[in-house]
Amino acid sequence: MRPTSRPDSVCRDRRRVLTGLAAASAAASLPGTSWAQAPAATPHRIDVHHHISPPRYLSSIIDKKAGEKPTLDWTIEKSLDDMDKGGVATSVTSITYPGIWFGDAAQARDLARHCNDYAAKLRSDYPGRFGIFASLPLPDVDGSLKEIEYALDTLKADGIGVMTSFGDKYLGHPSFEPVWAELNRRKAVVYTHPTLANCCVNVQPDVPFSVIEFAVDTTRCIADLVFSGTASKYPDVKFIFSHAGGTMPFIEERFTRMPLLRRDVLAKLPHGVEYELKKFHYDVAQASHPMALAALTRLVATSQILFGTDFPYRTSADHARLLKEFGFNAADLQAIERDNALKLLPTLKA
Repeated sequence: MRPTSRPDSVCRDRRRVLTGLAAASAAASLPGTSWAQAPAATPHRIDVHHHISPPRYLSSIIDKKAGEKPTLDWTIEKSLDDMDKGGVATSVTSITYPGIWFGDAAQARDLARHCNDYAAKLRSDYPGRFGIFASLPLPDVDGSLKEIEYALDTLKADGIGVMTSFGDKYLGHPSFEPVWAELNRRKAVVYTHPTLANCCVNVQPDVPFSVIEFAVDTTRCIADLVFSGTASKYPDVKFIFSHAGGTMPFIEERFTRMPLLRRDVLAKLPHGVEYELKKFHYDVAQASHPMALAALTRLVATSQILFGTDFPYRTSADHARLLKEFGFNAADLQAIERDNALKLLPTLKA
């Protein structure tokens, strides 16, 4: 749905109310204060974009000098505190940039297993608070197939988490076909997170790569999955793209017109480009502002939009506030913040 405009005075009043709610939430989280005695709101949101830093993963990125401060400083206490303040009932955890692939298949397999076991222990230690998007050691295909079996059958992970690219290979690369065939057979949910591709290291030294390249790498990944025919060939894989699909919604017309330039692509897209784009799911992590939401909500139905925060880079309370201010009606807001995730990830109901 398209939001309706509101007078500035109404927006200011709403902000004052939300500020009061945030203050009440902060007070409830202070030592000696019972959350049950003074809740800001009943926790109900499901965050599908919430990062953790398992110990061996943390050691690896420190060794590679690849981690950013929020990832390096993460603790489980910080996650729970942010969730409580933002009314998040459950967060589905995943690994963020730079992922677990550093060019060594054995190391990647070890890190994937460590990260997934760690996420499973969090879920066990804090019942109902955490879900799992299990890491895969891509581009190691054999290792990934083994980890899919372990993660989904043994750990009962809610889905699989992968980076948008691996060096110069995007997710539609032919070598990854056995992975998509298996995930399609299982009708799995696949969450994607952007990374830095080989093409675009230090392009603008004064601009941190996450400012531009993360959104663009998500766009390239979507293009690769669609135009390679991977998305249509494996229709039962349920993709989630971070950050409202990157820059794709803004340049959607270029996507839909692309087959006019490349007729050979048409054979790979029996239902057309727009069909594939509209069936994907998109989270609103770092994209809950009016500019991104205006484009995304014109492209896809509310049913395809999921609540996400990118914690520890941003807060859940910030995203909840911005979504409400955008002007979604109560039913759409409930769908985005919770119901859509439960339909996509029914394992969370347990």
